[in-house]
Amino acid sequence: MGKEIMKYKDIITGLMEKIATEEEASVRKAAEVIGDSIMRDQVVHVIGPGGHSTMAVEEMFARAGGFACINAILDPGVNLSHGGFRAMKVERVPGYARAPLDSFGVGKTPGEVLVIVNAYGINCMTIDCALEAKKRGVTSIAVTSTSFAENVPKDHPSRHPTGANLYQSVDIFINNHLPYGDAILELEGCEQNMGPTSTFCNCFTVNYLSMEVAKYLVSKGYTPPIFRSGNLPGGDEYNKGMLEKYSGKAVLLY
Repeated sequence: MGKEIMKYKDIITGLMEKIATEEEASVRKAAEVIGDSIMRDQVVHVIGPGGHSTMAVEEMFARAGGFACINAILDPGVNLSHGGFRAMKVERVPGYARAPLDSFGVGKTPGEVLVIVNAYGINCMTIDCALEAKKRGVTSIAVTSTSFAENVPKDHPSRHPTGANLYQSVDIFINNHLPYGDAILELEGCEQNMGPTSTFCNCFTVNYLSMEVAKYLVSKGYTPPIFRSGNLPGGDEYNKGMLEKYSGKAVLLY
């Protein structure tokens, strides 16, 4: 096994260790807010405003071991399947976030929660999601980092016109500890670093959060609505009741 991949593995493992040990208080706080919303029979809105951040939303949506009550805001405008650099341009459009949030029914009932997953935490759509949540009376939870927010110039084209940072614009901030630059591995003869870290950081954090939500629900005597793999015997039957309960509330039908 090459030394580069071993180093990459060690870095990723170290980041996960950091999230697990340093974010416990923030994750538990967020888990209680989300758990209370679930016990009110609400869906949990989740959005990844920009490019690869949508992968963390997909990680939480319609999968084995994940909650059935996820309203996954997978907006085509920033989905990479329609073009990577196109998505980057869209996520930089001020005001764009309002339309997806409207279309996915964010803020229709009191006490809703919006989880905003964006590792860099600086683009226009990301910040507008936080601002819109506040306007709509929706509790906002960010899975993001401080590294880009504290190092990218306020007037950089990727930033919101206000220069705001996501981690400072939400009700609850969970640090995913993304390293500055995202790609962290130097390879001899390669001008640019490789080994991106943001998806690992995002997905590990949202799964950590989901598990804490489940623990909180159990502590309250509430059965967590968790999907079983449909590829297991009896999986489809097990999931049927949850599909019927939440498919009318989540915009993307299961």
